Amino acid sequence: MTEETQLFYPPKTMYEMVEDMVHQNPDAPAYEFYNKKTTYSEFGKKINAAARALIHIGIHPGDAVTICMPNVPQALDCFYAVDRIGAIANMIHPLSAQKEISFYLNISKSKAILTLDMFTEKVEAALEEVDHPVTVITARIQDELPVYLKAPYSLTSGREFLKYPNSDHSVLWSRLLKQTYENVNLPTVKYDPKRTSVILYSGGTSGTPKGICLTDLNMNALAIQCRSVLGCDFGPGLKMLSCMPMFHGFGLGVNIHTCIVHGLCCILMPNFNIKTYADMLVKKRPNFIAGVPTIFEALLHMPQLEKAKLDYLMGMFCGGDSLTIELKKKVDDFLKEHGASIQVREGYGLTECVTASCLTPKDVYKPGSIGLPFPDTSYAIVKPGTDDVQEPGHEGEIILTGPTVMLEYLDNPEETKHTLRKMADGRTWLYTGDLGYMDEEGYVFFKQRIKRMIITNGYNVYPGQIENVIDSVPEVSYSCVIGVKDERRGQRVKAYVVLRDNVEKSEEIKQKIYDALKKHTAGYAIPKEIEFRDSLPKTLVGKVAFRVLEEEANAELEKGS
Repeated sequence: MTEETQLFYPPKTMYEMVEDMVHQNPDAPAYEFYNKKTTYSEFGKKINAAARALIHIGIHPGDAVTICMPNVPQALDCFYAVDRIGAIANMIHPLSAQKEISFYLNISKSKAILTLDMFTEKVEAALEEVDHPVTVITARIQDELPVYLKAPYSLTSGREFLKYPNSDHSVLWSRLLKQTYENVNLPTVKYDPKRTSVILYSGGTSGTPKGICLTDLNMNALAIQCRSVLGCDFGPGLKMLSCMPMFHGFGLGVNIHTCIVHGLCCILMPNFNIKTYADMLVKKRPNFIAGVPTIFEALLHMPQLEKAKLDYLMGMFCGGDSLTIELKKKVDDFLKEHGASIQVREGYGLTECVTASCLTPKDVYKPGSIGLPFPDTSYAIVKPGTDDVQEPGHEGEIILTGPTVMLEYLDNPEETKHTLRKMADGRTWLYTGDLGYMDEEGYVFFKQRIKRMIITNGYNVYPGQIENVIDSVPEVSYSCVIGVKDERRGQRVKAYVVLRDNVEKSEEIKQKIYDALKKHTAGYAIPKEIEFRDSLPKTLVGKVAFRVLEEEANAELEKGS
C-alpha cells in the first residue's frame, strides 16, 4: 500500500475490528437468525468461547480450519474465532462435491472442518482421500433457532441428521462450546498485513481451483472503502439482508464483514429462494441489500412486493455479473414506484481483491459503466498480453492495484507470477483477465472476459473443470462446456459430448456422466443439458471452437423464442 492513501486502515486484525464494535455497541444486534437476535456483547462472548474450543482441539496460530457452512450463526462465530487465535479460515461451499472437499482440505492442510449435520456424511466420505488427520466439527441449525422453532425442526427436517457426529474423529459444536476451558489462554495475535487470514477459492481455467490468500488488511480495507463510497449513514441501528453466502467474496466481504465492523445487524439467510427473499424484504425492512442481477430481476415479479413501500432502502448493490442497461432501468423504475429514493448501484471486482473494487456513484450513472474505483484503488487498461498502458477510450485488459489485492494463490507461484505483476511505479498490479476501457473522467467500462468462464446465478463456473470430469468417463472421447443465455440464471451450463468410436449414444451413458459430475462437481456447476455430437467444430490450431457452439446455442434459443 502506498503512503499517500486517502483513508486510514487501522493496524488491526478482523477480530480486533469486531472487538471494537463489541465495546462501542454492546447492546446493538450483530446478527439475526429466524427472528433470534444476537447482540454484539453476546457475539463477542461466543467468539471467545469458540476460540478456546478450537485451541482445545489442537488448533494453533497458522493452522487452517475449513468452514463448510451456509450463512448461519455458527459460521460467523467460528470465522472470527479462527482469526482471534491467528489461524486461517478456509471458506468452501457446503454443496461442494465430495472430491472437491478432499481437495480443499488437502491443499489448505486444514486440521479441522466445521459443517452442518446435513453435510457431515459427505464430509466424512471426503476424508478418505485426505492425506492428514482432520477433526470434523458438526453444527446443528436447531441450536441457533428460537425456542418455538427448535423442537419442530428437530422432529422434522433435522431428525434424520441427529445420528451425526458418529465417528471417533468428530465432535458436536454445541457440546464443544458447553465445556469450560479454564486452562486455555487466548493468545494475543499481532497484526501482520502479510499474514494469510482467509482462503477463498476461484475456479481454474485449466481445471484446478485456485486458493486465494487474503489478509486482515485486505478484508478490513474493503470494509473501510465500502463505507466511504456509500454516501449515506452506515452504522448501528441499520440492517443488511445477508443472503450472499460466506464462502463467496461478495457475501463474506460485503454482506458480513463490512456490516459487522461498522455495527450493523446482519439478517442471515442460510439458503436462498426468491419467495423467502421477498418476504424478508417486506417483513424485516432492511436498509441495505446486495445481490446478483438474477435476484433483482426476479424481485420485479414477486406478488409480495406489488404494493410494498421500499422507502427504508438506503442502498442496493449488484455484483457477481454484469447488470444490463435494460435491467438497471427496470430496477430503478421499480424502486421509484415503490417509494425508494435510491438507484441500484453496480460494483465490479473479483475474489483476488476480495470482491468489489469499483462502484457506480450514488447519484450518477453513465450507461454501460461499472463506475469509479474505490479510494486508494487505481485502475489501468493495458494492451492484452503486455504491460503497455492504453489511453482513455482504448480497450484492453483491466488491471488494478490497492490494499484489497490478494497476497498470492495458495501453493501456486506460477499463477501468482502471471496474475500479480510489479509495474514501473513499484506497485503490484492485479491482472484481471477482463476486457474493458476507461473514459477521460476515470469511469470504467467492462466489456467481456478474456478467460473462459460461465456465470450462473452469480456463481463462477469454469468449463475446464467440468470437461475434465466428463472426459474421465471411459466412454467419452472429448467434450466442450458452454454457457447458454438464461433469463433466470443469467447463463445455464450445457455440455457437448463426443463419444469414443463404437460407443452408442444412450441414456445410460448420459447417466454415467451425471454420476461422475455429482461426485466431483458442485451442484450449481452441473450441466442442465448434455448433448451428444459426432464431432465438434475446431479452431485452426485444433482446439474445440467453444465460441461457435455458444453462438449456435444462443441463436437456437432466440429462434425458439
